[in-house]
Amino acid sequence: MSDIQGRVAFVTGGASGLGLAMARSFLKRGARVMLADRDEEGLNRAVAELSKDSNEIASVVCDVADVEQVKAAAQATIDHFGKVHIVANNAGVGKGGQPGEIPIEDWKWIVDINLLGVVYGVEVFTPLIQSHGEGGHFINTASMAGHVAPGGMGPYNATKYAVVGYSEGLKAELMPHKIGVSVLCPGWVNTNIHTTGFGAPSSDVTAEQAKDDPQFQMMNEVIRGGLDPNAVADWVSECVEADRLYIFTHKTMKIGIDMKYAQIQADYDAIIEDGRFGEA
Repeated sequence: MSDIQGRVAFVTGGASGLGLAMARSFLKRGARVMLADRDEEGLNRAVAELSKDSNEIASVVCDVADVEQVKAAAQATIDHFGKVHIVANNAGVGKGGQPGEIPIEDWKWIVDINLLGVVYGVEVFTPLIQSHGEGGHFINTASMAGHVAPGGMGPYNATKYAVVGYSEGLKAELMPHKIGVSVLCPGWVNTNIHTTGFGAPSSDVTAEQAKDDPQFQMMNEVIRGGLDPNAVADWVSECVEADRLYIFTHKTMKIGIDMKYAQIQADYDAIIEDGRFGEA
């Protein structure tokens, strides 16, 4: 997609953080935006803020873990704007823990939001984008944790790796339909992602109750020192118009990518040097 101007964008997780910032960036570039979030109060605040600069904004309450709500949100977008071109599958949560200690219901919770929320967005909106023949673009929010997996974050890593792999396959599959795909893989960004784990089924504390916990304070300091989400969102817009598959944000994190692929190369070389599988 060479130009966002005049397009209709649907953005999940739009009440705050990167979702709100992407909506702001799209509006600034002349798009019309349907903002979606399960937090109705936050959604209303976001729309009130964005409406100060543009009247091309609407909203719909939507929990991306519920495919019927995604379908209803898609229909609301068509009813309001007539069509849709850009879909930012951005809603996500964070959850970590040690193997053998993570409740299965927490695994299901994060998979439903971080992975299936993206899947539902693609499955529901692809036919709608195809129907007008004008092309479009999917932006699927993953993470650097979808390329380099930090310890103690198994559920988060697994869902973000899945979103990266899913997006890589989609790129080739949707290209004949003039639909681009980008996977957003940010490092630290100043959002509230570190508080979302308190919404997991097994959690018995809130972010407010945990504010004095040293581990939470340390993570909060790291996140608050992260990139401005508005700067990241503007970069996302530029990458969409440049039709980039991967959208990275931290040049210093490239060392992790380099180390990963050095390990892959070394382990691949081992089987080549061994020779037992011949030309298989």
